Amino acid sequence: MGGGKLAGEDSITQSNEDVVRAASAAFGRGDLSALQSQFFADDILWHIAGTGPLAGDYEGMAEVIGALAKISELAGGAIKRDLHDVLANDNHAVVLVTVHIERAGKQLKTDLVHVIHGANGKATEIWTYPSDPAAVAQFWS
Repeated sequence: MGGGKLAGEDSITQSNEDVVRAASAAFGRGDLSALQSQFFADDILWHIAGTGPLAGDYEGMAEVIGALAKISELAGGAIKRDLHDVLANDNHAVVLVTVHIERAGKQLKTDLVHVIHGANGKATEIWTYPSDPAAVAQFWS
């Protein structure tokens, strides 16, 4: 998540914001290979809050990419993301997004907050929090 500049320079924050926006765009395109090669550390840890079948902790690249592929597969590719904002500093980013998903005749619209910790230009840990965990759990069940 670093931009290779001296700590405290404003361009670091902008660079981290740009990286997060590019990663979000890659996910929106379904480009999991870009996420894997460009944006995620090999030992990434992703926490999805809630009680639904997708909630839990995913450790390492294989589990995280597998979880993202499963989400895309279950949604049949029908995921639309509205990225509202990215707040970034040298080590963290917070992403505010609304997702619209259709699956098996059901529709879900929910706000998500992603908190991302990064090092060496890549996400090392991500926490995802839905605005309505019960609705998300019901949708994926």
